[in-house]
Amino acid sequence: MALVKVTNDILTMCDQGSLCLLVLLDLSTAFGTVDHSIFHHRLSHLNLQGSVLDWFRSYLSHRLRFVAENSFSFSPCTVSCGVPQGSVLGHLLFTLYMLPLGDIIRRHGVNFHMYADDTQLYLFASTLNSRTTGVLTDCLSDIKSWTRDNFLQLNVSKTEALLVGSRQSRLHTLGASSISIHGCTLSLTKPFRNLDVLFDPGLSFLPHIHAMTGTAYHHLRNIARLRHCLTPQAAKTLTHTFVTSRLNYGNSLLIGLPNASLHNSADRVFLHTRFRDPITPTLA
Repeated sequence: MALVKVTNDILTMCDQGSLCLLVLLDLSTAFGTVDHSIFHHRLSHLNLQGSVLDWFRSYLSHRLRFVAENSFSFSPCTVSCGVPQGSVLGHLLFTLYMLPLGDIIRRHGVNFHMYADDTQLYLFASTLNSRTTGVLTDCLSDIKSWTRDNFLQLNVSKTEALLVGSRQSRLHTLGASSISIHGCTLSLTKPFRNLDVLFDPGLSFLPHIHAMTGTAYHHLRNIARLRHCLTPQAAKTLTHTFVTSRLNYGNSLLIGLPNASLHNSADRVFLHTRFRDPITPTLA
């Protein structure tokens, strides 16, 4: 849903002739550095009082951690910061901790989407100039100050950026292949992974499709080698586990994909169809 929201916002503005500067922020060990005292204070300002606030305090406090290797074990120590990563409440608690950051980003007039430790900034402009990069630089400076004050670490060196727009819009900014922010040079033309989906400057998702089908073919070849030893149900399970699940992830972003990009290799392997045989009757 985060990818659908961001992609829809970008495409809507690009259809109006705008360029979009998409920036992905990176936080170091974000879940493990949440300060409990700051978090409790933040919850109280969200009008959480009484037993509800006590419940959150009890959930985070008195947790112990230790390291064990074979028969050797360190003494347990109290966890004074962080939220339990991988828990049901982990993402929710971290999102509540990050809420004030949204107000800082809004003050700079920058669009954004936040969920847990994933923060995406996107600026719209008719052309990429010093004013656009200046707004982004000022916004990142305030974000860096806020994260430092809240015991979070923003990795500017791992920040990624991409200039998105129609081919005609990008032709007018051929010289803008990179920008420099806080001493780090960010490439604007190289596709990057956004929540495990490859974004490219034209939002064609062709790099993502090529990477995804390459991985799918690798698993299909392995399944095909074992197909004569597998029952239909086992072949179906393996195909769904290693191939279909990958194709299903983020498939809402591929609406309007040309039919030429569709592949039927998984059906051939599962149904024991030879690659030179027509697939249409089998699919029907």
